[in-house]
Amino acid sequence: MSAPTPTPRATSGRRLAAVAVAASALLGQLLTGTATAATPAPTTSPAASIAWQPCESPYGEGEFECGTLTVPVNWQRPDGTTVDLALARHRATDPGRRIGSLLLNPGGPGQPGVDLALGAPFSFSPELAARFDFVGFDPRGIGGSAEMHCDGEKADARQDALNPTDEASFQTLRQANRALADSCREVSGPLADHMDTGSVARDMDAIRAALGERRISYWGGSYGTLIGQQYAELFPHRVRAMVLDSNMDHSLGAWDILKTRTETLEASFGLFADWCERTPSCLLYGKDVRALFRTYYAAAEEGRLVYTLSNRPFPASTLRGIAYSYMYEPDNWSTFALILSYLSVVPEPPTATGTTTATAAAADPVAFTYDPVLCQDFDLDVPSYATMDRFQTELARIAPLTRVASLGWSYMTSCQNWTDRVANPQHPLRVNGTPPILLTNSRYDVATPHAWAANATRQIGREARLLTYDGVGHITYWRSPCMRDAVDTYLTTLTPPAKNTHCPAIWPGTSEAAASQLAPATALVDPMPKPHMNTPLSEAP
Repeated sequence: MSAPTPTPRATSGRRLAAVAVAASALLGQLLTGTATAATPAPTTSPAASIAWQPCESPYGEGEFECGTLTVPVNWQRPDGTTVDLALARHRATDPGRRIGSLLLNPGGPGQPGVDLALGAPFSFSPELAARFDFVGFDPRGIGGSAEMHCDGEKADARQDALNPTDEASFQTLRQANRALADSCREVSGPLADHMDTGSVARDMDAIRAALGERRISYWGGSYGTLIGQQYAELFPHRVRAMVLDSNMDHSLGAWDILKTRTETLEASFGLFADWCERTPSCLLYGKDVRALFRTYYAAAEEGRLVYTLSNRPFPASTLRGIAYSYMYEPDNWSTFALILSYLSVVPEPPTATGTTTATAAAADPVAFTYDPVLCQDFDLDVPSYATMDRFQTELARIAPLTRVASLGWSYMTSCQNWTDRVANPQHPLRVNGTPPILLTNSRYDVATPHAWAANATRQIGREARLLTYDGVGHITYWRSPCMRDAVDTYLTTLTPPAKNTHCPAIWPGTSEAAASQLAPATALVDPMPKPHMNTPLSEAP
């Protein structure tokens, strides 16, 4: 199935909203009551051409071009079925100083890179806009690149099964996952079996060739770092510069993903509590925030925590999900404190009102772009519900306050029995022969923990340089002038920061935060990975 040439999508940027938006939507409901090694890269096919056409950006004025590039669905069979990749480009504003193309990917998995390119001149620095052509592409099966669709009823059935409580419901989850995966293949064809990041890395090299670039520069955020990591493995001598912002660690199994994310959540929440207790503008100023959250959690487990604006129950799963979501972006901590201030413990669980209206199951195919990528990149199967239960017990010991990172849990549950063979299973990175690669990461990042970046740096070896932001949050480029300037310098001069360089944290509500104002106005860089794109926060464990 071919994707048409992309056109401006005023609504597409909305798909890049931060996790906090999902949390706000959930609160609205409460208010209203409603391991094998990677296969060698086949030789890249002769460069195809991109028929660029002028297009517009919904984010501002500028000279933009959009086009498509045809690539094989299966790179092992380059003469077989094809897929058209949607692309967008913004030319360097200073052609005389142009360095080349800077490929961009915002992560996800499942986020469209076309949108990132259409907003890049308004979010990345003017220096990068002057020196580089910003080029974004929707990865195969995403957005304008033959977006993956699956059966809506099976997606709903899997949604209902995501929280097993015993072995029988665990088997129901496994069956629902497999039925959903099979439906993706039935609805969307052979592309459903080739959504893995290894294939995307090969697509990116085809884009490089079509752009006429001998070597490519790349900026990838969150899950987009995995694309960069695997591109560097497959095509080390075609890398000019590479920034991997908020890093994946493709060597980890289910337990290590859960453990590191949960440890980071516990530490990040502690920093939020400390900030609130010392910041007069926080609505919980002067209170013991840790003790308050502990009280709320115990009440939520008994059904006695309510959202006072609607007098509706606030389940423990929702409390966990909200806490996780608001650790992505410290600038939203005031909102998180506001939410907590509206919670109240009641003596008895509120009586059900019976006003909830059941929604009809979706009969038509629905866009479903997260699991088909994730579950072809990670083997996260566990043998039984007993294993999951043991994980939860150990995580509660590790993180007695926040208990479990919702995203790590949804990774595991979503991929149980998705496929018999993971196309791109975990393995330690094997990179040899690239120029210096710059990895950046927050010290406290609940989506991509700092331990992942440190581990990826060790795996890459001498080619890697790690730059740490000593604060909280996901995606570092806009965290501080220190981070942005270091990345800009590296991309334009190929000079990475010195080893063990750290940028100090900037806390919300401070004069430093007011002075920096680096956050992209268009909110283009989604803090991904996020709690499951197809899972309400209330469905977290």
